Amino acid sequence: MPHTVIIGGSHAGVAAAAALRQHNAEMDITIVCAENELPYQRPPLSKAYMSGEMSLDRLRLRPAEWYDENRIALRLGDSATSIDRGTQHVHLASGERLNYDALVLATGGDARRLATEMGGNLANIRVMRTLADADGLMELMKPGRKLVVIGGGYIGLEAAAEAAKKGLDVTVIEAAERILNRVACKETADAFRALHAAHGVTILENTRIERLIGSGGNATAIRLADGQVLPLDLAIVGIGITPNVELAEAAGLEVAAGVVVDDHGRTSDPSIYAAGDCTVLPFDNMPTRLESVQNAHDQAAVVAANICGMDKTYRPNPWFWSDQYDMKLQIAGLNRGYDSVVVRPGKRDGSVSHFYFRQGRFIAVDCLNDAATYAMCRKFLDAGAEITPYQIADPEFDLRAAMKALQG
Repeated sequence: MPHTVIIGGSHAGVAAAAALRQHNAEMDITIVCAENELPYQRPPLSKAYMSGEMSLDRLRLRPAEWYDENRIALRLGDSATSIDRGTQHVHLASGERLNYDALVLATGGDARRLATEMGGNLANIRVMRTLADADGLMELMKPGRKLVVIGGGYIGLEAAAEAAKKGLDVTVIEAAERILNRVACKETADAFRALHAAHGVTILENTRIERLIGSGGNATAIRLADGQVLPLDLAIVGIGITPNVELAEAAGLEVAAGVVVDDHGRTSDPSIYAAGDCTVLPFDNMPTRLESVQNAHDQAAVVAANICGMDKTYRPNPWFWSDQYDMKLQIAGLNRGYDSVVVRPGKRDGSVSHFYFRQGRFIAVDCLNDAATYAMCRKFLDAGAEITPYQIADPEFDLRAAMKALQG
């Protein structure tokens, strides 16, 4: 019986296992997961889980019995140490080795940390990536404590929002000229800056860190490049992730800021596939790394289909989201290379959407408390339909009517 080994108990790993079982009732399937926890969702860790709105049970991708019912062997607390492509074996830290007919790398990424020489190894300097990270932070987030968040991307801002809701004194430090500089337009950044200010969060932009000041193994303050010293009780580093490519690289697979795959999810070895945050895939004629649930799920589904001989091509339709306070941001598309933004108020009070265009072509949208516009825009983008900046700027333009016309 063919055996597929999946390295990583990530969203992509579990999605691949589910799709494989759907396509092939007899295949042997094994997931190797370094954590001792049942595979869980990561995005809610810095949102609903930390706020207490989502329980651990709801965080699980699948209940324990699902793996048994679907005859998916789940190897928790064990990790892959090497891949022998010649004999098609995966060597595990436990000393065992697993043969494979197909191998799926769903290794995700690790949170980037500050360098040790900057004080990044001090005990109260934390990151937000795993369940253990979230649980550890929840224990430390006490009202009145001073928290410094290093990094003004979505992870950093989400952590800042949860901390502010818990009564901490929060400062966000962003090295770039503004928050969300890499991932969103100025208009979206302005909205979130104002939102955090309204909740008492201080945001310092265009601000660089010199080092952390420690005492007794903990950081007590952070020194900025301009000489300013900010006291702290806790710091969270939210400066992105590093894809886990060590196994692939050691096995001689093509790696370039991620495990390189084609539009079928195959690596440079036709027996080895990859899916999720660890991959670099072709999107819009460019090598791209998509860190999203959408990509993990959809790419894994295509990988599973191709392992089962279906010859499926993966064409991403990216979407993302962020929850901060009472603001729900929903993003459709990828705004890479945009050259103009059109702001369009939503139907509800306070709702608004920011439409991204590149050379007049609609490529993405940020919807702030504007779920209806988000749902319609996903349909437009999925269909490759054209919307012009002039239409979006026209308050008389009826998006809903245009969507209905598109659906025929």
